[in-house]
Amino acid sequence: MPTKLNRDVYVIGVGMHRFNNETLDPGAMADVAGMAALADAGIDFTDVGALYNGYLGGGMANGVRFAKEFGLTGIPVTHVENASATGSCAFGEAVHAVAGGRVESAMALGFDDMNQLGGIGRSRSKGMGAEDVMLPAAFFAMWATRRMHDAGTTMETFAKIAAKNWNHARTNPFAQRRADHEVTPDEILAATMISYPHTSMMACASGGGASAAIVATKEVAERIGGGRPMIRVSASQQRSETYTDGHVFLGAVIGPSQMTRDTAADAYEQAGLGPADVDLVQVHDAFPVEELVYYELLGICGEGEGDGLVADGETTIGGRIPFSTDGGLTARGHPGGPTGLAQIHETTMQLRHEAGDRQVEGAQTGLCHMAGAGSVCVVHILQRN
Repeated sequence: MPTKLNRDVYVIGVGMHRFNNETLDPGAMADVAGMAALADAGIDFTDVGALYNGYLGGGMANGVRFAKEFGLTGIPVTHVENASATGSCAFGEAVHAVAGGRVESAMALGFDDMNQLGGIGRSRSKGMGAEDVMLPAAFFAMWATRRMHDAGTTMETFAKIAAKNWNHARTNPFAQRRADHEVTPDEILAATMISYPHTSMMACASGGGASAAIVATKEVAERIGGGRPMIRVSASQQRSETYTDGHVFLGAVIGPSQMTRDTAADAYEQAGLGPADVDLVQVHDAFPVEELVYYELLGICGEGEGDGLVADGETTIGGRIPFSTDGGLTARGHPGGPTGLAQIHETTMQLRHEAGDRQVEGAQTGLCHMAGAGSVCVVHILQRN
């Protein structure tokens, strides 16, 4: 059964520091993102009731230390970590803190610099499994080649997905990869091969950055809204994998496919919506095979029909159901802790109709999906009221 939100929760502010590959100070980036979210909400840090920090690297007390830059207000500060889903989980904790009546408003703040982590995710135990010694690129490559075998997917399909995301990022000022020209599938295919069938331009951009979102009750949102569209969190769901007879663990990178199906089903039920009601989607697209498979696992199309969506341009801005509108992990970037919150930032801007040249026309409902190593899945659905 899906978890419940006991009272309505709204996104009242979002902020980001540009994702980058410049080895900047995570604390300084966190400060930029957090202050931007406060300014966007039109409130002070004294109005925030709780802070959930999401980060993978750095010292164990960094979350509390960085929070002091916003002010010494005495609020609870909690560190959340769940691999790639860290920022999404921090946002979920903030949502449920407000929904459950603990506070009237809460901030989720994600920050990281993957260039400074070194060896993350590697086991130091003597009994290592395959997931401890294989790079994620190898797992995704095996997933992609299996898809090619089972469904007839071609490298050209993967290249079209990656090119789409690179081109979506061109108008995103917060994206790490911003091409100065329209990227073509042929350019993607001509890039350095890193793990067949994936080239370097298909792999997610890994660097640094920060993102933040502030959520609050309906009463707070109405009081400070100033006539701006209100963005409600209509679903907030998180799962790990579920055992079934004959269960096979498919690796720690993303977990079994059923986990995404189940989490999405919970989110749709909680929101009272179906896949046909969603106008845009952000997903964990570390490699294009992920986005392709998630078309189907999220119910956007039937089993084996994802390749057709790509061929018809349906998941591009201007198509039926745009995916990764800010460039996704591929081009916007994937610094770890802030990635899931960058999805919330993009979706909020889209639903407010403030996304500029990459605006999805008439967007009313957006879905954000993230998977985390160790088999974690998070799905949020946001709606414009």
